[in-house]
Amino acid sequence: MEIPKLELPFDIVKIQQCIPHRYPFLLIDRVIALEPHKSITALKNVSFSDPILQGHFPERPIYPGVLIIEAIAQASGVLGVYTNGQRSNEVLLAEVLDTRFRQIVEPGACLRYEVAIEKRRGAFFWFKGEAFIGDNLAASVRFAASMK
Repeated sequence: MEIPKLELPFDIVKIQQCIPHRYPFLLIDRVIALEPHKSITALKNVSFSDPILQGHFPERPIYPGVLIIEAIAQASGVLGVYTNGQRSNEVLLAEVLDTRFRQIVEPGACLRYEVAIEKRRGAFFWFKGEAFIGDNLAASVRFAASMK
């Protein structure tokens, strides 16, 4: 499958042409900026109807931090496609470092994921990712992934 032309913003259809994730585990809704070999900015609108929020937690729905990290990794997968110039058959996390959660994420939040490539060696990439609600940092992570 050919990767979609780099015309921003990307909707969910173009995102699905880049990475294999599907509902309910596709965790980015839109790509608003992408510079191959450098960075990507993606959005996720957190909704009370998100399946995970029905049980996390019923009395006070909180979007799980681990899904924020997964969404940052999914955005890095889209960036990797445009950096490699082809769709990756396999994108696997290899290492997760320096993870910090700074703000509770509740329904109604619009998460903005900003991911940058720190370095690359062959099929391995090292990334820095941050999640924001407005101008407030909600989470940050450094991680490595293999993209083949």
